[in-house]
Amino acid sequence: MSTTQSPRTPTDRGPAPMPPRRPLWQRFWNNELHYTPGRPAVRMRWVTYILVGVLAVFGVRLLQVQVVDAGALADRAASGRMDTSILTAKRGAILDSSGVPLAQSVDASNVVVDQTLVEDPADYAKKLSPIVGLPADKIEASLKGDKRFAYVAKAVAPDAGQRVMDLELPGMATEPTLKRDYPNGALAASVVGFVGGDSAQGMAGVELELNDQLAGKNGERRVEVVDGKLIPTGTDVEKDPVPGSSVKLTIDRDLQFIAQDAITRQVRESKAESGTVILMDVKSGEILAMASVPTIDPNNIGNARPEDMQNRAVVEAFEPGSTSKIMTMAAAINEGKAEPSTSFDVADTIHRGTRDFHDHSPHEPYKLTLAGILAKSSNTGSIQVAERVGPEKFREYLTRFGLGQPTGLGFPGEAGGYVPPIDEWTDSTFPTLSFGQGLSLSALQITSVFQTMANDGVRVQPKLIAATIDDNGKEVPAAEPPTTKVVEPETAKKVLKMMEGVVSEEGTANNANIPGYKVGGKTGTANRVDDSCGCYKGYTSSFIGVVPADDPQLVAAVIVQDPQGAYMGSDNGVPVFKELMTAALQARGVAPTGNTDPLLPVYADTAKTDAATAVQPQQQQPTATAAQPQQQQPTATAAQPQQPQATEAKQ
Repeated sequence: MSTTQSPRTPTDRGPAPMPPRRPLWQRFWNNELHYTPGRPAVRMRWVTYILVGVLAVFGVRLLQVQVVDAGALADRAASGRMDTSILTAKRGAILDSSGVPLAQSVDASNVVVDQTLVEDPADYAKKLSPIVGLPADKIEASLKGDKRFAYVAKAVAPDAGQRVMDLELPGMATEPTLKRDYPNGALAASVVGFVGGDSAQGMAGVELELNDQLAGKNGERRVEVVDGKLIPTGTDVEKDPVPGSSVKLTIDRDLQFIAQDAITRQVRESKAESGTVILMDVKSGEILAMASVPTIDPNNIGNARPEDMQNRAVVEAFEPGSTSKIMTMAAAINEGKAEPSTSFDVADTIHRGTRDFHDHSPHEPYKLTLAGILAKSSNTGSIQVAERVGPEKFREYLTRFGLGQPTGLGFPGEAGGYVPPIDEWTDSTFPTLSFGQGLSLSALQITSVFQTMANDGVRVQPKLIAATIDDNGKEVPAAEPPTTKVVEPETAKKVLKMMEGVVSEEGTANNANIPGYKVGGKTGTANRVDDSCGCYKGYTSSFIGVVPADDPQLVAAVIVQDPQGAYMGSDNGVPVFKELMTAALQARGVAPTGNTDPLLPVYADTAKTDAATAVQPQQQQPTATAAQPQQQQPTATAAQPQQPQATEAKQ
């Protein structure tokens, strides 16, 4: 018997599956959660879970705040309360050779204000103006506003600060500070220099050159404050400043005064553009005086001209003219091409290349010794002397004497001068260089040339810094400057003896004698380059001398730029030289030597004419190029002579 199974109906398949349970938050949002009595355990479990979760979040955050980030958060909070003030280091002094201050930092006061406490700005300004030395309207402007701290006047004298406090004006106060003071005013200003605002940085001169040593290191004070008031138990940390070292110069203040006063008067009397004077110790290279005028008062530089802020003796390059001829003479003697007694046929005009060169004044042809060429300062004779040396060797001697490079003094902005490269020479360059035109140098460089000749041919690097002194008073002498042998001692002695002839009756500086002493020197009257037109215009007038010439101790150089009227070196350089050198010899106790050796002959004895005079001058000149030296080589114009005229006539 078979059975038949009927199809199952949906109801035969069992209960239908439950729909998926939606998340709790969704049911809560749709208002589908209903209180179900009778299940307290479930509710308590959920409440516990929630409370534990909340406490865990707070615990983690508390751990982060109290442990992990505690230091950083504490520092952040403290920084909002910390006030940091700079404790300015006292800047070192600049002293002369005997320890007299030329620059120093002195106590001063800053006048400050809490503008929110000012009751009557106009009345305050009226009372403060005569004390701090500022216009009332400027003071009034600084008093208005809502700043809790503002400056009214900086670096006033301490007594002025006290007078401000004596007014008892609400909101007014003072704070201690330092002020840079130059007790001698303009004396040696071009050497010492000056500082910028708030005595922070040296801006010129020694103040700039040795700024790091002079400035020291600032300190600081950090305190906790609230609403501008000190928290009694809060942080109060102070780092002391480190004072700067003082610097002792080789400058003698008394000789500096004489030098500066003399050159100031000479520039004024000759209506010159500027003037420079340098006094140097022959053996040590120490600069005893170095003055440039016009100059500035570093206590008040507000209206000073930029060109007066620099040290012209170091940064200004010029064509020296005839003072350069001692290098021509030294080169010829050192190379064995001539002796002081060697005679030359000297005319007032000589033709070289495509040009004629002249002596300063017309004269009949005569026979001069080498010493006579220097004494008479003959251009045409100097050309013949240089030709015996040759162009390459001659240029080598110029560089040996230090031309074309800084002296090594280290003074800011020092000029190195210029000697044209030989591949840029034209047919007129060599003869022009022989008498000191077509090249440039500074007053310090040409002084160094004469120091070399007076020191047996050994150049001593100029020295301005004698010592440094730390804040404990320990003095450390500066290192001895390097030396360089330039020419043989015998060469230097011969040239120095020839220089005595310049100061003789036959020489161009017969007014440079100092009673009791032998003087050797050289005048210079060079065509002056005028940058405004790129041409020669006016003169550079100079005299450089060595005393005593028979036992050299001191060398002095005087340079006067663009004098009006009398323009010779003997007119402008010699008076300053004599005044300064006479004072220096007395101050340094240099006694007369009493030497009465005769001078070298100026004119050659025709019966003893050196056979060398028959030698024809070298006609071959360096190949001319289209490129002219770009410095100190003005292009000839219709209003300008075709060659420089740079030698003095007998005065």
